[in-house]
Amino acid sequence: MSEQDAGSGNRPVLVRIPTEPVEAAREADAADAAARHTALAIRGPLFGVASRHPDQDGGRRWRVVVEITHGCPQQARDALNSLLWFRAKDQAKTRQERRALLAAVARLEKEPVDELTVLGTRYRVVRAEEYAALDDRGRIETPRPTDPEPLTPDWHPGAGARGPRVDDDLVLDPDAPLSPLQAVERVALRPLAYSGTRFPAPVLADSARAVDSHPDVLLMPAAFLIVERSGDGPWSPGSGLQATAHDARRTLDFALTWMEPRTRGLIPYDADPTLDARHPPAGTTDEAAAELGELAEAADRLRAGRCDEVEAHGTIYRIARSRRLLRWGPDGPEGPRPSDVNTCAPAVLHPRLDEDGTVRSDQPAGDEHT
Repeated sequence: MSEQDAGSGNRPVLVRIPTEPVEAAREADAADAAARHTALAIRGPLFGVASRHPDQDGGRRWRVVVEITHGCPQQARDALNSLLWFRAKDQAKTRQERRALLAAVARLEKEPVDELTVLGTRYRVVRAEEYAALDDRGRIETPRPTDPEPLTPDWHPGAGARGPRVDDDLVLDPDAPLSPLQAVERVALRPLAYSGTRFPAPVLADSARAVDSHPDVLLMPAAFLIVERSGDGPWSPGSGLQATAHDARRTLDFALTWMEPRTRGLIPYDADPTLDARHPPAGTTDEAAAELGELAEAADRLRAGRCDEVEAHGTIYRIARSRRLLRWGPDGPEGPRPSDVNTCAPAVLHPRLDEDGTVRSDQPAGDEHT
């Protein structure tokens, strides 16, 4: 069934009963999680870029080319700007290809463009809704036993650059078969819209309108982040989205042992970067050593196993399981809404590049492309 065949109504959902042991375990895990977590907390929109080309995936499916993790549409546009600029610099085979890519870059430098076609590929800034499941005590869902984990955990801070990235080469296919629980969740979330007095009227209106213009939803793979809470205050995000729960734990380990000591003034910012809560500077006072020790002990608990919650200095840190959905209409994934807020404006991000792929540092970056 094509996107146009779907018309303006809801897509049929193809359900496939899990038969393989791993699939069956994942479905049982999801059932247990659904029984424990009966409420949802909506965090708000995230943005990225998807593309579609007639020669890829039958010309019907969209593929994520900029991870859908950005806080505003312009950040996603800027990421697309960089993607196309580096493609022009490093991958273009002819002057004609490079000229087309640079023309798109020039537009993105000046206009808040949400969709453009370059060399036959259609690019669209897309909007996802981020949410999390809550239990009856308001606690955010943590990673499930069947969520992907590395066989050998790597705790080096730079290991994240070698691991999987969020939405890496993700194909968005609303016609893909779903497990029974995935199908139930997808159908249940189709009417999801903002409500309540805390949302401005334009936001509420856009949300209600999106249910009609993009009546279906596509559920994206789970991602993971750090959330933290001090005292009886609300949970707040402490990191960006990560591809695996271990990536989030490693980020928290670094935050507790390296960043927190410097934020708290226990280790100077200009100190040797190898110094941290586990390896304090010489001459550390007993009081500072005790504070560093508490941070190190919390981080050590993360490394002792698949630990998803630790506490240090009155703050609870939890590894949360984040979920995202894309609204889907007859022409594919939803783009930014009029009420979505941009935190920055279009700008020149890279040096001038000529048709031969040469970076022209002798000319101002804002000059027109050749």
